[in-house]
Amino acid sequence: MPLRQAIERSQGWHRRLTVPQFTVVTGLLVILLGTLLLATPLCSSSKVGLWEALFTATSAITVTGLSIIDVGADLTTAGQLVLAMMILAGGLGLMAITTFLQGFVVKGTGLRRRLDRGQTLDEFGVGGVGSTFRGIAATAALVILVGALVLYGFGFSDIPDRGERLWASVFHSISAYNNAGFGLWSDSLERYHDNVLVNAVVMVLIVMGGLGWRVTSDLASQGVRRGRRRLSLHTRLVLRTTLLLVVFGTLGLALTEWLNRGEVFIGMAWRERWMTALFESVTARTAGFTTVPFSLENITDSGTLLLMALMFIGASPGGTGGGIKTTTVAALMAATRSTMRGRDAVVIRNREIPDKVVLRALGITVASLLFVLAMALLLSIASNLNGAEPFTFLEMLFTCISAFATVGLDLGVTEQLGRFGQAVLMLGMFVGRLGILLLLSAIWEVMTREQIHIHRQNRIGYPREDLYV
Repeated sequence: MPLRQAIERSQGWHRRLTVPQFTVVTGLLVILLGTLLLATPLCSSSKVGLWEALFTATSAITVTGLSIIDVGADLTTAGQLVLAMMILAGGLGLMAITTFLQGFVVKGTGLRRRLDRGQTLDEFGVGGVGSTFRGIAATAALVILVGALVLYGFGFSDIPDRGERLWASVFHSISAYNNAGFGLWSDSLERYHDNVLVNAVVMVLIVMGGLGWRVTSDLASQGVRRGRRRLSLHTRLVLRTTLLLVVFGTLGLALTEWLNRGEVFIGMAWRERWMTALFESVTARTAGFTTVPFSLENITDSGTLLLMALMFIGASPGGTGGGIKTTTVAALMAATRSTMRGRDAVVIRNREIPDKVVLRALGITVASLLFVLAMALLLSIASNLNGAEPFTFLEMLFTCISAFATVGLDLGVTEQLGRFGQAVLMLGMFVGRLGILLLLSAIWEVMTREQIHIHRQNRIGYPREDLYV
């Protein structure tokens, strides 16, 4: 009888999962499937074992780009195709895909669950996840196709074999749009550091993928020509914040490396310096491609710190990138400005922002900071236990932020870490891609067996009291 009752309780377990739990389970299953595929002789060489396949699959599904293998040499054409498919799955939005699949396994979904699912998808809407997902897929296919055609016809013209050039164009277009950072060459895009067209195409793909579906849909439906005022506040805020971050990062990198005489720009003409600074400013916000070698020997501490800030902020909500998101930073900056002016409400462009949005932005930022520091602490402890400290704390912190923000920039640390350190990075990549609050919600629901409904109103009131901060 106990065995029969246990079997009955286990049946239909997937239908009892909440949205955060279903997202976590589905993400783990996809990573497991990708690991098994990449570890087969059809997809990889003998150098790629289960551990290397697991790390690569995790990095691909989370569109990070950190790697402990040489994608071009260690993976076969079939393996590279599988890797590209995993990048597409993760880049188009792991939460969007899992919520879309949830419609097939959770029957009798009512309006309340549909509202919760819409909120999980960055408020894509109540009308239907399917239509939104089709729009995302169509937009991605069009942008990736155009990028691949331009790279094939003009960018990678130095590759003589047409089949190899075509695959390189398609793979890098997929990787760039999904902000993955995976490349077929061990030096990323360093061989094209002075190619204006390759730099421009990759940067455009990165930015378009990182803007998010809500922004691209708003631009397509309203049209810039109809007037800037017709665009939503979210779209205008994302566009403005993205532009400011790109300009700030470009000027910051160019000035810090010039004033501190960093080796990364040595021997470059001024035009090439500005193009490199622009490219690294764009790619630092969760893309992971690089046109110059990265290490603490050829980039200054101030430049490294600037890149860490850009990586931590990341892309925009609903996009293919990671980080705490541009709108989160914009909300916190607006809250700071309101506090300095003595206002009780947070106002952005004559629109009052709800308190719950500001609290969510604050929660995301604090939780992300604590998680990254915990990752760096674990790497530091593991290094000390091994009796040697081959890396500085700045290198470890940079790598942890790169993993958590799903960037993929590396100072040469990832491949030399032990398995414990690489496991910490895999955890950081997974948590960073799913979202720190989503994961905490899933854990809380398991521990308390209480479902968290985002739209549920709290009818309990509490007395208020001031707190000095």
